[in-house]
Amino acid sequence: MKSKSNELEQNQAITSLIVFINSYNKSIPKDFPRATNKALKQFQITHPALFKKPDDWSIEKHRKRLMDWLFSE
Repeated sequence: MKSKSNELEQNQAITSLIVFINSYNKSIPKDFPRATNKALKQFQITHPALFKKPDDWSIEKHRKRLMDWLFSE
């Protein structure tokens, strides 16, 4: 079992797009839209203020906003 502090660190960590996709898709309910490379690239274009660098993704910062955005598409 993961400790709460370890889980928090992983959620706050800056990761690559591929790591984010894998983590996001593993953690969402089965019926939710899945993250894809193409969708995340479009999300970056739509929300440039959320990114200091193009490959800076974090579960804490982007998960909820991406989920809302995917549902609105």
